[in-house]
Amino acid sequence: MAPKPNSSSTPIAPRDRCLTRRQVEGLIADGNTIIIVDSKVLKLDAWLQHHPGGEKTLMHVVGRDATDEVNALHSSEARQRMAAFQVGRIEGRWQNFLPPVQGGIFRPYDYQDQQLDQFEDLVESDQDTVSESTSTPDSPIFDLLDRSGTPRSRIQKSGWLHQSSSVSSMSSAESLEPLQSKDTSRLSLMDARTQKEIDLDLDKYPALDAATQDDIERRYRQLNQTIQAEGLYQCKYTDYLIECCRYALLFSLCLLFLRLGWYATSGLFLGLFWHQLVFTAHDAGHMGITHDFVYDTVIGIIIADFLGGLSLGWWKSSHNVHHIVTNSPEHDPDIEHLPFFAISHRFFESLRSTFYDRVMMYDCVARFAIGYQHLLYYPILTLGRFNLYVRSWDYLLRGLGPRKGPAWWHRWFEIAGHAFFWLWFGYGILYQTIPDARSRFIFVMVSHMVTGPLHVQITLSHFAMSTADLGVHESFPQKMLRTTMDVDCPEWLDFIHGGLQFQAIHHLYPRIPRHNLRKTQKLVQSFCNDVGIPYALYGFVEGNKHVVGRLADVARQAAILAQCQKTVAGSGNYGSH
Repeated sequence: MAPKPNSSSTPIAPRDRCLTRRQVEGLIADGNTIIIVDSKVLKLDAWLQHHPGGEKTLMHVVGRDATDEVNALHSSEARQRMAAFQVGRIEGRWQNFLPPVQGGIFRPYDYQDQQLDQFEDLVESDQDTVSESTSTPDSPIFDLLDRSGTPRSRIQKSGWLHQSSSVSSMSSAESLEPLQSKDTSRLSLMDARTQKEIDLDLDKYPALDAATQDDIERRYRQLNQTIQAEGLYQCKYTDYLIECCRYALLFSLCLLFLRLGWYATSGLFLGLFWHQLVFTAHDAGHMGITHDFVYDTVIGIIIADFLGGLSLGWWKSSHNVHHIVTNSPEHDPDIEHLPFFAISHRFFESLRSTFYDRVMMYDCVARFAIGYQHLLYYPILTLGRFNLYVRSWDYLLRGLGPRKGPAWWHRWFEIAGHAFFWLWFGYGILYQTIPDARSRFIFVMVSHMVTGPLHVQITLSHFAMSTADLGVHESFPQKMLRTTMDVDCPEWLDFIHGGLQFQAIHHLYPRIPRHNLRKTQKLVQSFCNDVGIPYALYGFVEGNKHVVGRLADVARQAAILAQCQKTVAGSGNYGSH
């Protein structure tokens, strides 16, 4: 409801004024970057281009209560500095908007019409009480259909209110009838498949009503306090001393066999060296080592750029978005791999990637590759490192990272790192040490293909999990656990997985040092049991079977769609296809 006017004569500071939902919507409609953190309204326009984690990470939480996302990915010092961007506060439970980058449409605020604002707040309050337990949260995937099967607005409270309402900006608590009650016979083949996946998740996971999701968030935050009290955020540097000894051993073996002229064997150990380095670069990128932004960034760039030839800045810009919109076909760059892979039938629609800002064309090349993707999965991943080079160069040469603010120096430090990498690897080893083209080719291919299992480890945690969109009111912890799996392995193999076997836990608490994730696992499992969220845990082999099975299933769907389109084209009866 709209806050009551302040009866005190003491003026209220602008940052402490209580803003209604309509006022926040109006601010966003005016092009402002507004997020909610701990009931504070933050206007981040001035910070957007300086954000070390990239602009697009912030764009996906505009209009949302991003308290859990911000707390998970930022240090306490960073969260304290956010107070400088406060322009108001909210009262009560916040109902999320669909962010503009995801298709949300927002109404400008008419500051002359305070009565309309108060009326809408009253209607929303009354409607929430009735609809929370009966309505399904809206998803940008579907336009709801009326009983005649034609698209209609999701909001039809009254003729007067409907005229001033937008479709996408309204909260899902205000949506009316669930899609299941509609005449699904008019849905296309792909839409029917999408709805089936949504229904499966709605049946498998806790309800999306406010009370249930609030309880999950409350317990999630309590668990974070327990983790802090048990010291699991504290890094044991002796663990990294052991890591450094392992790195030194692998690189020394690479140089030894290089000197002996055993180029394939030398390349093998260099690939293993790179494979292990990535784990610590990942830790540093999440400030999971020293928890200091500058120190961990320097560590990460030295490892990723100077020793590995990859851009830490590119990885962070992509990976942080992945942590916010995990497994979303339109928004998560970590699952956007057309024309080679599609883990959802929705890629058949030539979706537009909000990260790459381009249409991912489902063209003839994609149709062919997707048909065999379950067979090409492992061969293609052995070449994955070459793709990372291209992504890194594109990011650095085009200057896509922050150019001002605390991360202004990252690009230049990374470019120096790449120059150093190609000096020691390209010139020092390939050109000066290895005598002929054939041996160079063998060395390069072996060293790069050996890192293939890393790409399997990265994709394993998400490729077999849900890609369904359950709407804007799903809590952060539930979405992370619904879209991420963990891999069960004995403790002595932890160094091979490098923390990637605990991705579900990592997505809940990204800044926990990876050597503490196994201890955290029991606490997370207990949390999942308490709130009724299934905890996906598979062995490495079983997990791979699930991934390959998902790829094969999507390949079959592609074949069915192609056959349907061929039949329809031949008959001329396009119907609902």
